[in-house]
Amino acid sequence: MKLDRTAVDYTPHDVGAIAKRAEDRGYDGFWLAETKHDPFLALSGAAAATERIELGTAIAVAFARNPMTIATTANDLQLLSNGRFNLGLGSQIEAHITKRFAMPWSKPAARMREFVLAIRAIWHAWETGERLAFRGEFYSHTLMTPFFDPGPNPHGNAPIHLAGVGELMTEVAGEVADGFLCHSFTTERYLREVTLPALERGRAKAGKTVEGFEISGPVFAATNDEEIAGVRRQIAFYGSTPAYKPVLDLHGWGSLHEELHRMSRRQQWAEMSELITDEVLNEFAVVSAPETVTAALLDRYGDVLTRISPSSRIRLSDRRSD
Repeated sequence: MKLDRTAVDYTPHDVGAIAKRAEDRGYDGFWLAETKHDPFLALSGAAAATERIELGTAIAVAFARNPMTIATTANDLQLLSNGRFNLGLGSQIEAHITKRFAMPWSKPAARMREFVLAIRAIWHAWETGERLAFRGEFYSHTLMTPFFDPGPNPHGNAPIHLAGVGELMTEVAGEVADGFLCHSFTTERYLREVTLPALERGRAKAGKTVEGFEISGPVFAATNDEEIAGVRRQIAFYGSTPAYKPVLDLHGWGSLHEELHRMSRRQQWAEMSELITDEVLNEFAVVSAPETVTAALLDRYGDVLTRISPSSRIRLSDRRSD
């Protein structure tokens, strides 16, 4: 299992230093979430500051952009990083796409499938010189003149990872992506009973198996009271989102979502975490002492995930030899 560092709270000024520290400490990958800043722009600084560590977006919002812009930016980051870039994409939820980005929303799983296929078609045209002729329900890319064609990337195309929670999007990831990015709002049971079967169905559609398919988990881990409080807040926040309700439903906690959702609409953010009991906390997070948290994470996810990015700051020296 690879150990990654995912940064959520960052600025473009400090990303290079953060990525270099992660590389020096032996992390395998450094990923940026798209929150207050553009992760693609920030990762250009990380590429310049590092030599070995893999770089990626976890996630960049696909539907805020289009396949051509993503294909171009990912190709450039693959060049800048000398082949170390991973393109991680997610759909975001409808309200953000339509109200924050003013972009269209419909059939997110089908749209994402086509989005990835369009990126691959664009890259194929650049690699082979063949005519670009992608026509789909949501996207059409049929013009690529030599002036705008960067040609084949000497490092190959970046792997594409898709994020998802629901079964349809997870199946799409299995079918058209190179890896899957689990949402941190998941549980071991949901991962094993819902996510893995959906990925297997998607891989079967592509005539493949999950062998060699990367499954990355940005998982909640807490080693002290401050981290536990922070994890409770995050669980409450995600639990209020209707798109993530199936995770709670699997555990019989659908009513918890309803109450969290009502409280979020009243902007009762501080009070919401009080609804996250120890039972709920321990399903979503690994809570352990610093010296044992890595072993606990491996015990829970070691046979499922190929990459892990814990929320707490775990050093490689804490890792088990297996």
